[in-house]
Amino acid sequence: ENLSAADINNICNKKSGMLGISGVSNDNRDIAAAAESGNERAKLATDMQRYQILKFVGQYIAAMNGVDAIAFTGGIGENDPELREYVCENLAYLGVKIDKDLNKLRGKEVKISTNESGVDIFVIPTNEELAIARDTLEIVSKL
Repeated sequence: ENLSAADINNICNKKSGMLGISGVSNDNRDIAAAAESGNERAKLATDMQRYQILKFVGQYIAAMNGVDAIAFTGGIGENDPELREYVCENLAYLGVKIDKDLNKLRGKEVKISTNESGVDIFVIPTNEELAIARDTLEIVSKL
């Protein structure tokens, strides 16, 4: 194909990743709904994302020679209980145990690990608007 640099940039940055794999969207909510409806590509995208997150967490645990606590945050971390359960189940070798009922909570700051867990697991909601406002105030105050 005769693709321009702009075309290649658009493909790499707008049409790849979760959208390219799922064929649905780059929004996890849309992909989750499609996966629940039986869309195999959406299921694949979800599985791949969860696996990549698990690998990332595992790499950091290894680099730090262990872990005391893990915090799930950001849009996906705070709103996807299935992702948290997947990651935590695959960290059982560290003694990670979560309360599945607490894990179902969304939008609340909560410790989801049990008292018997070898690692504390938290869900911490983000307030991106507040962070932007604080950064803006800091920049403006220097003018």
